[in-house]
Amino acid sequence: MSTGTAKGVWVLIEQENGKLRDGSLELVGEGRKVADKLNEGLTVVVQGNIAEEQMGLLAQHGAERVLCVEHPALDQYYVEVYSQVLSDAIEEQAPSVVLAVGSINGTDLACRIAARLGTGLVTSCDRVDVDTEGNLVQVKPIYGGKAAATCICPADRPQMATVNLDALELKSPVTGRTAEVEKYKPDTKTEKPSIQNVGFIKGDPKAIDLTEADIVVAGGMGFSTQENFKMINELADVIGGSVAATRRVVDEEWTTLSRQIGLTGKTVRPKLYIACGISGAIQHTMGMKDSKLIVAINTDRNALIFKIADVSVVGDVMQVVPELTAQLREAMAQGTKSSTDDSPETVSDAESQS
Repeated sequence: MSTGTAKGVWVLIEQENGKLRDGSLELVGEGRKVADKLNEGLTVVVQGNIAEEQMGLLAQHGAERVLCVEHPALDQYYVEVYSQVLSDAIEEQAPSVVLAVGSINGTDLACRIAARLGTGLVTSCDRVDVDTEGNLVQVKPIYGGKAAATCICPADRPQMATVNLDALELKSPVTGRTAEVEKYKPDTKTEKPSIQNVGFIKGDPKAIDLTEADIVVAGGMGFSTQENFKMINELADVIGGSVAATRRVVDEEWTTLSRQIGLTGKTVRPKLYIACGISGAIQHTMGMKDSKLIVAINTDRNALIFKIADVSVVGDVMQVVPELTAQLREAMAQGTKSSTDDSPETVSDAESQS
């Protein structure tokens, strides 16, 4: 569609069982910033209905309108159907910008919509902004995060981008804000999707790519031997994390190259990064410095890693890591037992026996 007729910023969010998924509110805040710079309205698009409380959160984070897309074929999420329905809605209402979370589903959906509409799409952005011409400026990491590319789409509308989950920050909500809620029931005729969802299998932290891990437990030469390095695996197993290492550990063949973090390895930004026995040389920290929360364990209180750590533990990893692993295992076991004891099923059984 032409640049002159397009107006408004749309944010496509994900929900599950009436609750917003990770990154939704953060993306709404990002959309609010873009909408303000364009002096346009912000519409949040959601599949089906969400709880009133969640609706209030969307308004507090900047949504002026919440568009609830309702269609019989959307009772379950099928990307073929949803992309078709949303493409029709976008063509009809002509927003100038469409943003989605850079999750697996969000990226898949955005790609299909962009292809249907014949417009541009920049995926995996770390930042979006607006230039003086009113174009959406999309900045994404390239070359494994060692450089950044800046992209614009001046000719076609809508301008589309997905934004990385780990690059989004949750902005402070503004109480008192309200949003108009609109039900949208398109006339789209859909066929039975060729792909059916039959179940969900959670990825094994040991097998997934480090760049996709929410929790990363990394070890350095502070463990001295390959046998000692196995402590990292035990800690990672307890908290559901992925194992990573420094270049020297990989050079010693204590683990594989696919587990290496740093300039010559992978760049990660997990929710939690635990650095065990790592000095903090720039070759390593360049690959993990943007993690949401960094916990560092090192005997040297002047170690460089402590300069970027959110939580610093001065101590020997040979003592701290096993103790931390044991306490976490015990705490999680007690938590599981407590939740089981307090479950409605357990209470019902006890009442039936009394």
